[in-house]
Amino acid sequence: MDFTSLYHFLFETYAGIGCLVGAGLIISLIACVIMERRTRKAFVDREPDEDDWSFLDDDDDESDDE
Repeated sequence: MDFTSLYHFLFETYAGIGCLVGAGLIISLIACVIMERRTRKAFVDREPDEDDWSFLDDDDDESDDE
């Protein structure tokens, strides 16, 4: 597979454009998760407010088992 056929597939076909969009979404999602975890490590001493919410919900102690 040479460069011209790869270029044609990625930029001139619907499947190739879909692959580019999908790869961009996955890379963005991985970057967001990494940055969120680094931010949580940097601000561990901050107390949560009642208005705070968490996208990952891995540190909430809420339970509805009554």
